[in-house]
Amino acid sequence: MSLTEKISADLIAAMKAKDTIALEAIRAAKTAFILAKSEKGAEAVLSSDEELKVIQKLVKQRRESAEIYKQNNRADLYQKEVAEADVLEKYLPAKMSEAELTAAVKSIIEKVGAKSPADMGKVMGTATKELAGKADGKEISAIVKKLLG
Repeated sequence: MSLTEKISADLIAAMKAKDTIALEAIRAAKTAFILAKSEKGAEAVLSSDEELKVIQKLVKQRRESAEIYKQNNRADLYQKEVAEADVLEKYLPAKMSEAELTAAVKSIIEKVGAKSPADMGKVMGTATKELAGKADGKEISAIVKKLLG
């Protein structure tokens, strides 16, 4: 079952359960999938990588919005954004631990042949593709800086 199909099924389940937070988050994901498909053409189908990128983008947007609401003392909106992000994160693969991420980045550095901080771009390009959905770009960047620095 593709992520698009799973989200459609979960949307129906959220409607039946009258879970408004999950319903809003899943509707946003379904809408984002439809928009991504329409950009590619009428008969387009999203690959699993593209579906994951859409979900990652939605989670990131919600986390950033939550931070802004927190800074502006809007606890009600902050909690809503965090709850929606948590619902959407269930569709992403499990995050890597810091030790796993460090090991993966070390192997990428060896594969690319990076020696100094000047090679960070090469490492980041490969790492973000290989670790998509498993780790956040900021975390990857921090570990690459630490290992190359």
